[in-house]
Amino acid sequence: MRRLIYELVVLCKETLPFSEPIYEFGSFQIPGQERSDLRVLFPGQKYIGCDIREGPGVDRILNLHHINLPPESVGTAFVLDTLEHVEFPHQALQEIHRILRPNGMVILSSVMDFPIHDYPNDYWRFTPEAFKSLLKTFSHSFVGFAGRERFPHTVIGLGFKNPSVPLEEFKMKYETWRRRWKRRPFRTTVILLAPQSLLDVYQRLYRI
Repeated sequence: MRRLIYELVVLCKETLPFSEPIYEFGSFQIPGQERSDLRVLFPGQKYIGCDIREGPGVDRILNLHHINLPPESVGTAFVLDTLEHVEFPHQALQEIHRILRPNGMVILSSVMDFPIHDYPNDYWRFTPEAFKSLLKTFSHSFVGFAGRERFPHTVIGLGFKNPSVPLEEFKMKYETWRRRWKRRPFRTTVILLAPQSLLDVYQRLYRI
């Protein structure tokens, strides 16, 4: 998990009403990601890591296109840097809306200005407007980004079934987070042209 996304989750934990159980979709930890295990942020709470394959960080195999969970059974859903690997993202968000409880929320992040990374497939790059479209099903939503306004490297979204969730504190801390991560460490063109040894270092540092 990228550092800015881990920091985003900490920000959300400090400012938003989390409820259990917490499901993380796309929890498979590729080599080098072990330090960014989100469950350490929620001690004593029911936290289930899910992915389409077995591996580190995965407690349960679930497919976002057809989530094998009953309606209104999930309190909080994380879908972090995962939607670019989901072939039908609108269907995935409809499924997440179905399984969330009436007071439930989903926290999304994905990439726009970013290299292709196959885990196992890489389908999409999202704009903020795309996230607004994905979250139309929810009663209340927020969409933001990090990076240049016309070409952000990261897009984030919050979706709530409860329309009255206050976001004032979140928005203030989000602006600080956004300013902190306005610049990327390297431009995409540099990454794509870099030798493999430099790419390996970049991936270890920024957990692509």
